Amino acid sequence: MSGYIGTKSVTLSTNSASVGGDSSVGGDSTVGGDLTVDTNTLYVDSTNNRVGIGTSSPDASYKMTIESTASEAGIRVQGDSARIAVWENGSSSIGDGPNFYMQNISGGTYAASMQMGAASEILFFQYPNAGAWYERMRIDGSGNLLVATTTNPSTSVTTQAFRIGPVSTGVQMILSGSETSSYAKVSFNNGNGQVGFISTSGSSTSYSTSSDHRLKENVTNVTDGITRVKQLEPKRFNFIADPDRTVDGFLAHEAQAVVPEAVTGTHNEVDDDGNAVMQGIDQSKLVPLLTAALKESIAKIEALEARVTALEGN
Repeated sequence: MSGYIGTKSVTLSTNSASVGGDSSVGGDSTVGGDLTVDTNTLYVDSTNNRVGIGTSSPDASYKMTIESTASEAGIRVQGDSARIAVWENGSSSIGDGPNFYMQNISGGTYAASMQMGAASEILFFQYPNAGAWYERMRIDGSGNLLVATTTNPSTSVTTQAFRIGPVSTGVQMILSGSETSSYAKVSFNNGNGQVGFISTSGSSTSYSTSSDHRLKENVTNVTDGITRVKQLEPKRFNFIADPDRTVDGFLAHEAQAVVPEAVTGTHNEVDDDGNAVMQGIDQSKLVPLLTAALKESIAKIEALEARVTALEGN
């Protein structure tokens, strides 16, 4: 059967219904078979139990429920392998703000949740096998990212915690913990394993790079320390971005000619667009050469002192 509602065409059959353009239907209604609204606006694939929005070829089935009760309101969407839910008022074990839940179909409960907290906070919860919700991370109202803590970590924290935040909140990054014995807080690894780490003890911080003798070969003594140190050209300068602060240091390409491992990059390098690729320097890598030069100098001083003592004795 076909006809018109106003200027809109209506077609009804025993297993399908179609309405051209917008429509409003009062009361309950049931449509058998596929349902198409403006080709790709909404498509129901009755054979495969799939719904497509913006496509007439949905490739996954899902269920969506919109609920509104006296205690909560929200949307639940279920796909082939997982489901999500958004509630205006969530589980009382988390809080009363809007919540976003995620769950694997195989799981009996929702496994993760994101909640809007007070002062525009965003809270991230996990529901492990322990049978309770645990907050794992949050972004507080000041823009700080907090991991394993609900407040900004300080020197008095009693748990391991991480915070990163904008300059306006003070220190931009904090790694904190109650442990006072020496242990690594940050580890740097590549294909060869650990190549460096930052560790703390009760009252100090160490910045370590790989140096175990078992990692090295062809080991010899530095015998030209004074000669090479004399080639270094320490300078005083200010950086263009900081004109009011004068510092001591080196020009990277000059130091590179003497201690190549202390410098990264290539002198006057540019990228494919002609932009400068700046060099950098790790001045701590000059220490072995400086130590060798100092030892050579000490040996010369001691030899001269011995000669002076001998002459004075005569």
